[in-house]
Amino acid sequence: MITAIAFTVYPVADMPRSRNFYEKVLGLAVSSNFSDEWVEYDLGDSTFAITTTDMGHSPGAKGAVVAFEVADLERFVKTLKGKSATFVVDAFETPVCRMAVICDPDGNHITIHKRK
Repeated sequence: MITAIAFTVYPVADMPRSRNFYEKVLGLAVSSNFSDEWVEYDLGDSTFAITTTDMGHSPGAKGAVVAFEVADLERFVKTLKGKSATFVVDAFETPVCRMAVICDPDGNHITIHKRK
């Protein structure tokens, strides 16, 4: 039986450029680094990873999207805009949440999310 999502991973083309984005722009803290080919960021009970390892996935390919929960969406969006993050969709509201969508340097989409 599946009990949780162990990790989510995005393929990236340039690890230093991607680490700069995820660590400096989004503020994630590295929890594990495997030869600068697979870098993990623990978030709550899950892990988000980036990798340059060829696993048959292309950086920036359109498909599944990770959503990061934040405490204050408006404040975080303002911070991202101040750091020149690229917005795909500006903040909007749904019946259950507010969210915005940005992209990383490879074009992978990232949802910034706040539950109501």
